[in-house]
Amino acid sequence: MSEEINNVLTELGSSFEEFKKENSKRLEEIEKKGHADPILQEKVDKMSEDIAKMAEVKQAHEIQAKNLEDANAKIEKLETVLARPNAEKSETVDVQMKAFGDWLRKGEVDPDEKKALYESDDTLGGFYAPSEYVADLIKGVTEVSPIRSIARVRQTDKRGIEIPKRSGQFSASFVAETGTRSETTGYQTALMSIDAHELYALVDISQAMLEDSAFDLESEMASEFAEQFAKAEGTAFVSGNGVGRPLGFTDSSAGVSSTNSGHASTLKPNGLLELVYAIKSDYLNNARFVFNRGTFADILQLEDTAGQKIFHLGMTLVGGSPSTILGFPYTLATDMPNVGAGNKPIAFGDFSRAYTVVDRVNMSIMRDPFSQATSGNIRYVARRRLGGTVVLAEAIQLQNVSA
Repeated sequence: MSEEINNVLTELGSSFEEFKKENSKRLEEIEKKGHADPILQEKVDKMSEDIAKMAEVKQAHEIQAKNLEDANAKIEKLETVLARPNAEKSETVDVQMKAFGDWLRKGEVDPDEKKALYESDDTLGGFYAPSEYVADLIKGVTEVSPIRSIARVRQTDKRGIEIPKRSGQFSASFVAETGTRSETTGYQTALMSIDAHELYALVDISQAMLEDSAFDLESEMASEFAEQFAKAEGTAFVSGNGVGRPLGFTDSSAGVSSTNSGHASTLKPNGLLELVYAIKSDYLNNARFVFNRGTFADILQLEDTAGQKIFHLGMTLVGGSPSTILGFPYTLATDMPNVGAGNKPIAFGDFSRAYTVVDRVNMSIMRDPFSQATSGNIRYVARRRLGGTVVLAEAIQLQNVSA
């Protein structure tokens, strides 16, 4: 495009020089004769028109070149976004995190940056934590919370979710070739609601630490909140009664069936076998055991009739422990009950199909500089909402310590 403009400018310059010569002749004739030669006047007029047209062409080329330059700039920006799809998002996230960090430390934030934060709609005030911060915190919770890591997790921005649940099934019937085929009945569906319940955690940070710019406040708070949230939800997912909290899979109202261990107060190898075979084959591909460390120790001490440890012979060891029990992986969950008469210390099955966790995406944090002021601390209160329940009870079984 620049070459075309240069050619137009060169031609325009040459034409203008020729025009000046001819026009000078015309002016000399007017001075001498009082008028210009008609042929010369026509030639000068024609050259003037040509110059005007070339000037228009020059202007059009310049406008086109400017448009092309703007288009190339937009294309380059688009290519940058396509090459780094999170680039613009990262800029927004950086502003949010900076504003959030300033507010956590000082209790105030620059008015322009404040626009990047969303004020909490709860009565305690505060702000909603940026989505990136919440995502990192939930990641930390997942690493600590064993049930969350094996269950199905869904997110919502509402107070809960509704999922369809089959409550009946068609029954097949034989019929003669020309017999009457009556309508089959039994198939029913219903909606199951999983509400999100409020969960809160407190963290006290000293004013001195807040004044230390090298102190990673956001990471420290995320770690503390993650640990507290994980402990609270871990208990609820196992044994919660569903009233103001998640419904745990060991609670009697969850509807999970159980098999007996074969002894009134302890575990037996045959009891573990019965537990595994009580599960439908459809759920075995992703099945696992869930128990606490004490129960794990009891399982490792199970012996055969020759007095040999059953779960140490011929097995791949991980850190000195067997990698599987009866060929299935296991998850250690602190909140599972210990082995004891009448307890249900072992769960087995496909938890990704049996149990669903619901996270409400927003999490609000309130900064309280007053209640702990005499101790030199600033208190932070984090609130989030989550739910959990058994959605397919037949996908898991419990082991009941009983003869």
